[in-house]
Amino acid sequence: MWDYISTRLDAIGFSAWQHLSLVVQCLVLAVVIAVVIAALVYRSPALTSVANSVSAIGLTIPAFALVGLMIAPFGFGVTPAVVVVTFFAVLPVLRNAIVGLGGVDPALVESARGIGMGRLRTFLRVELPMAWPVILGGIRVSAQMIMGIAAVAAYVLGPGMGGFIFSGLSRLGGAGATESIVVGVVGVVLLALVLDLLLVGLGRLTTPRGIRV
Repeated sequence: MWDYISTRLDAIGFSAWQHLSLVVQCLVLAVVIAVVIAALVYRSPALTSVANSVSAIGLTIPAFALVGLMIAPFGFGVTPAVVVVTFFAVLPVLRNAIVGLGGVDPALVESARGIGMGRLRTFLRVELPMAWPVILGGIRVSAQMIMGIAAVAAYVLGPGMGGFIFSGLSRLGGAGATESIVVGVVGVVLLALVLDLLLVGLGRLTTPRGIRV
């Protein structure tokens, strides 16, 4: 194992960086999409129910199957990987964003409107900060989930540590196959831990002190 890692250290480091970059970029895009959708639907019980149902149904779709379906419209490479990872990343964040925004005390919103804040300013300055800890919880769940899904995206030649996993599986029983799989799996787990720690730090920096207390 040590020989395998030492002779491929540059390739492992590059793949790890690609994997983390893919996950972080898709996660940022997913947060924007989820928060915008949640802002549009959370005041309507009917639309909230639809959004939650879509989120629940979306999580039942096998990631490997969806990756395969993306080959036809997008081919191989980064694009299908980004589409699939972003799709799954949106789902937990959307559910938590709806719950968080719906849980904001209406009295606080009315107070903000009463002192002259517009609808958008009230959302950005009052509702979103109050809902942020709940949204961040969804982001952390999403980050852990898509870290593994990003590895599956290597099936369509997407970037990341999944390449080591599929390479090892394709020649299972051959020289270095087990080492390749282990490096891929352990690499994904370590990256997930690192990203979660970064998100915990982000939460401490971005959550208003009064809410933390």
